[in-house]
Amino acid sequence: MPYTSDLTHDYIPLTPVPKSQLDSLIKLSKPVVANWIKQSGFQAGEGEFCLISNEHGDLSEVLIGIPETGERRWALAGLPSKLPAKRYQLHCNWSEAEQTQALIGWGLGCYQFDHFIDKDKRSALIHLPQSMKTTVMAFYESLCTVRDLINMPANHMMPEHLSQELRTLATEYHARFSEVVGDELLQQNYPTIHAVGRASDHAPRLLSLHWGDPEHKKLILVGKGVCFDTGGLDLKPSSSMRQMKKDMGGAAHVLGLAKLIMSLKLPVSLEVLIPAVDNAVSGDAFRPGDVIVTRSGISVEIDNTDAEGRLVLCDALTQACEDEPDLILDFATLTGAARVALGTEVPVLFSNHDELARDIHQQSIKSEELIWQLPLYKPYFGGLKSTVADMMNATSGGYGGAITAALYLNEFVDDDIEWGHIDLMAFNIRDRPGRPIGGEAMGLFSVFDYLQSRYTE
Repeated sequence: MPYTSDLTHDYIPLTPVPKSQLDSLIKLSKPVVANWIKQSGFQAGEGEFCLISNEHGDLSEVLIGIPETGERRWALAGLPSKLPAKRYQLHCNWSEAEQTQALIGWGLGCYQFDHFIDKDKRSALIHLPQSMKTTVMAFYESLCTVRDLINMPANHMMPEHLSQELRTLATEYHARFSEVVGDELLQQNYPTIHAVGRASDHAPRLLSLHWGDPEHKKLILVGKGVCFDTGGLDLKPSSSMRQMKKDMGGAAHVLGLAKLIMSLKLPVSLEVLIPAVDNAVSGDAFRPGDVIVTRSGISVEIDNTDAEGRLVLCDALTQACEDEPDLILDFATLTGAARVALGTEVPVLFSNHDELARDIHQQSIKSEELIWQLPLYKPYFGGLKSTVADMMNATSGGYGGAITAALYLNEFVDDDIEWGHIDLMAFNIRDRPGRPIGGEAMGLFSVFDYLQSRYTE
């Protein structure tokens, strides 16, 4: 745990210093301290810090270089791994909201996926004021949950393990959990989820969680839970398969977002739907050219078994619409095309309601965690036309893949229900303060802030 609320200890001040204030700080410091700051080469650049000792040689203060303006979330995030394992306290005139973000960033800067490493290491702790504890811990725990789920190797995170994670979450927050498993999916009319997962020894399933006051507006979160994606019979090359443990990143996001919503008691009637499968290869694997009649009654010709995410999502989205929600949001590591369009760090947003997309995008700018809209450009739907079914699950061309995937999903969402589809990487490929290489929660600050503004006004 990177935080402490124990007030019986002395804390070392962490003092943020923008470049514009460095000279005045030096002038106000004792001569020996001023000389040390100059001699150390501290310029108050972003990410820089300076250790100050007292007359006994003990650490007495840490100066932190910060930008003049902008986000505070990552201001402290690079420090935990570099500072001595002592107790610290943020010392500044920032607003409580700014301090809250900085403390969340400190916690995320302490994150390591060390489940399979025997480690016994003391770490730096920061004081967490009681007034900020609920919010800081909710975000810290929720985002670490997302990271842990994505980072977990596939042999420890198959559909049954994902089921247990959601069951445990339901128990923690007194929510209702249920699942439809294996051939029950056919009996209860979830044919595409069954088709994608049937080849695996790990039975496919549809997981669900219900929480909140039924009198509140209903919010449904849908997450792609492909626990490993070989590509099916359209087998991926080994280089593309290497990180496919992360293909349940959408499920991890909705599980983490649900935890956040329940922790902070957002006034909604929450439903979570996670189609959880292992897209494996065996004699019973679904094939290119197969035709599956989906839960909605739309028949789909399989053009590519590696376009499996939209197949498991379409039955879940149909179920979501049957439950008549106020809003549906789905999260999915759906297409490489979205990464080509916006890179790995900016999630792509599609929506059947432009106002919803605009509001989420604007909130993402305020939350300093960008989400960017791409269009549901209907003329591209022609690429999904089939001669033997109502539509295909993928196009044969190599262009606009994120758009055609979203257009496919849009066919399973009622026009009068607001729906947002977020296509994301869920994985950092470069190391930044508080954001190590590996599984990552992307867009959750922005989406939660949007939901909070929507449902608490």
